[in-house]
Amino acid sequence: MLKTLVLLSPLFSLASAIPLSSLWGWSQQPAAVSVSVEAPKEELGWSDPRILGGQFIDFTTPRYGEPLNVIISNQSDPFVLTESGFRMYYKSIGFSEECLGLHYGHVHKADLGDGDGRKSEHILARQHYFPRWGTCWESLIGGNHFRAWKQNGTMADTGAWFLGVSKEKDSTKNHMIVPDGYNIGRDLLVQSALAGGSWNGMRWRAVVEWRNGLLEPGYKGINHGIAQDGRIAILTVNRI
Repeated sequence: MLKTLVLLSPLFSLASAIPLSSLWGWSQQPAAVSVSVEAPKEELGWSDPRILGGQFIDFTTPRYGEPLNVIISNQSDPFVLTESGFRMYYKSIGFSEECLGLHYGHVHKADLGDGDGRKSEHILARQHYFPRWGTCWESLIGGNHFRAWKQNGTMADTGAWFLGVSKEKDSTKNHMIVPDGYNIGRDLLVQSALAGGSWNGMRWRAVVEWRNGLLEPGYKGINHGIAQDGRIAILTVNRI
């Protein structure tokens, strides 16, 4: 018996040196998930902010921001690229200016890589529920809203609009973003843009290109620690 154990001991040593993962085809460590963020390149209809040091996250606080998750390309109807035209356009898809023209909340800044550095939002629009006092209801009960910046600096004057869209809670929750609110808000706006709408006798409908690889998915650097999927919607808005 002793002789048998002596003979088998090298086999026990060999078996203990072989990890079970090799025998059963699974790993004891979770597989690392690589996130592929593309290098910036030349784009049609807008300029990648990263080329000149900008980013696809705004500056809500010194450390955190909200994703710029929709771009309206300069291949759109030229009227939509003007401020007055853009205001008419977003009214056609269910948004309007803030309640009574008063600004509630923090003014965000964004660096679009156009030579202007960090600049304050040009427009803040909220979901318009009813013909009268519509955005006042959004301020009270929450809903969809966006901030918009124009890419019009001296180093990248594309005229494209960059939007940070999200769905938020009501005023009693200080307009905090709802869970998954960055993805939800973006998708709701895109859905309305694809369906099309009209305002003051003008009608528009958009087409969308979904882009991955411009913004890292997850919650790294994102305000409120709410993860987002990294997808950016590039809209081309056509008058019909």
